[in-house]
Amino acid sequence: QVQLVESGGGLVQAGGSLSLSCVVSGRTFSGKGMGWVRRAPGKDREFVAAISWAAINTYYADSVKGRFAISRDNAKSTVYLQMNSLKPEDTAVYYCAAGRSSFARVGVNEYDNWGQGTQVTVSS
Repeated sequence: QVQLVESGGGLVQAGGSLSLSCVVSGRTFSGKGMGWVRRAPGKDREFVAAISWAAINTYYADSVKGRFAISRDNAKSTVYLQMNSLKPEDTAVYYCAAGRSSFARVGVNEYDNWGQGTQVTVSS
């Protein structure tokens, strides 16, 4: 059974940092690009960051560029999202997702398997 389990969310003040982790079980992780997507209250899903299988390519939404960093440890089947200089508008449920190929993808519809999400709340 494929499982993606996110952790690391929480409540933080504006300007603070959080580090999210996503552990993937099963064959989903092997050879796949991974991404982070978020959904704020009342809004559609929004692409945040993506990383290719070999971690050669990374992509970020303009809204998080320079503040967030995606990385992965293939030996641990884990993908990370380091979030710095957090803003209230970063408040959302953050999901990790596995892509269909080894490439990093920026479209939220290009991911097949999703975690349950972890809540990130940034207070002003």
